[in-house]
Amino acid sequence: MTVTLSPDQLAWIEARVAKGDYPDVDEAVRDLLATGIAEHEEAETDDMAWAKPLVDEALAERERGEFTVIHDIDAFLRGIFRPERG
Repeated sequence: MTVTLSPDQLAWIEARVAKGDYPDVDEAVRDLLATGIAEHEEAETDDMAWAKPLVDEALAERERGEFTVIHDIDAFLRGIFRPERG
């Protein structure tokens, strides 16, 4: 198999090799590809169970009235970044 890297990709990898992060370009490409594959596999199997406690807490805060309406935040930020001139 032959893979053609863009000039920017090759320059980035060669810079990491020169810095000592990888022993050579081939090893860098193998490592980066393995990392990319692992990230894709993780994303494909993530069932978002980790988010359930966060969502549950947010819903509980909403039930308790502990929230801010977006237009209140917008008005606050406008007051900070664009104060009225008087």
